[in-house]
Amino acid sequence: MTPGSNIPLTAARVAVDVAAPVRLDVSGLLLGANGKVRSDDDFIFYNQPAGPGVTYRSGGGSAPDAILVDTTAVPAGIEKIVVTASPDAAGQTFQGIEPTATLRNADDGSVLATFTPPQLGTETALVVVEIYLRNGAWKARAVGQGYANGLAGIATDFGVSVDEEPTPAAAPTPAPAAPPVDPRVAATMPSMPAAPAATPPAPPAAPAAPAPGAGKINLDKGRVSLQKNQTVSLVKGGRPLLSQVKMGLGWEPAYRGKDIDLDASVIAYGPQRNHLDSCYFGKLSILNGAIKHSGDNLTGEGAGDDEVIVVDLGRLPADATGLVFTVNSFSGQKFTEVAKAYCRLMDAATGEELVRFDLTTAEPQTGVMMAKLIKQFSGEWEMTAMGEFVKSRTVRGMVKPAAQAL
Repeated sequence: MTPGSNIPLTAARVAVDVAAPVRLDVSGLLLGANGKVRSDDDFIFYNQPAGPGVTYRSGGGSAPDAILVDTTAVPAGIEKIVVTASPDAAGQTFQGIEPTATLRNADDGSVLATFTPPQLGTETALVVVEIYLRNGAWKARAVGQGYANGLAGIATDFGVSVDEEPTPAAAPTPAPAAPPVDPRVAATMPSMPAAPAATPPAPPAAPAAPAPGAGKINLDKGRVSLQKNQTVSLVKGGRPLLSQVKMGLGWEPAYRGKDIDLDASVIAYGPQRNHLDSCYFGKLSILNGAIKHSGDNLTGEGAGDDEVIVVDLGRLPADATGLVFTVNSFSGQKFTEVAKAYCRLMDAATGEELVRFDLTTAEPQTGVMMAKLIKQFSGEWEMTAMGEFVKSRTVRGMVKPAAQAL
């Protein structure tokens, strides 16, 4: 197909997958006659994978993601389903990337059409194809319309309420007496020029300006219960704990009988606060399997951890030096509706709980950074309790705030 061309659908159930040399996030939007969604429920993507007649299907990293459309189940009043794609890596454009959309019969997998949008450049998101109703018959049209402001720009255009992180305030100029900065990230502080090459690196000191309760301990005396901003070194008997660990995250509804659908994630960073990847229920394995997610819990009901993320510290690539564990509420429920939120680090081999942090405060926000793991020059890992709230319903909106918090 070429831009603007259309074909009649010969199958009632179709799938549109979008493949590229890089990982893409693929989404679908159900639009009415006015070209808008009826509500945010009509935005179908990895964090909200099912809607009336439209389903998101993850490729699991080995196959392209897809949007499935059952035209017989699309509700009355919906006249178009738009399929979009954007690079998974933050800030990446389609420059040099040629995504190809393949329209298939969802029942037998046969190919109905393909489309590769031409001449892409600075676009960070695309409306790739649309499935639309015309005179009682369903058709498919090749679009290829690009957006420079990412998936948020597409969502806003079609009426979705975008609830992501606020624009960070400009960083103040550091005073001469500012505390030392972690040498792994000193050269790339956001919104600040990099230090001149002649400037000697800051010494490996404790984090700047610790809040009350801050301090660093180790695991020699057994299980540790952290307060906000307190740090524990994952060392036993003077030896780094280089083995598999599990981060369990849990919560309960504050009001009986009310479900709380939260999503636990971990964001991996390099030594310059560069985003490497994010592990969440829609992407259960990252960094060649060194980090794995247990899957989504939709209610928060029941005892024990709601979601578990397994980290093989010994298998992490050398450039993975920071992990931030987050919890988000895509449905928009605030953390003032959550009770007993916590995270706990366990030895994956024995199940022994090593570190626990209970969230004792709540703010009317949709995201929280629970804890971070930072690799030291010595090779040991340190865990710091965070408990910092953020206005963001998805892990994507946590990438920048979490980088600033490293």
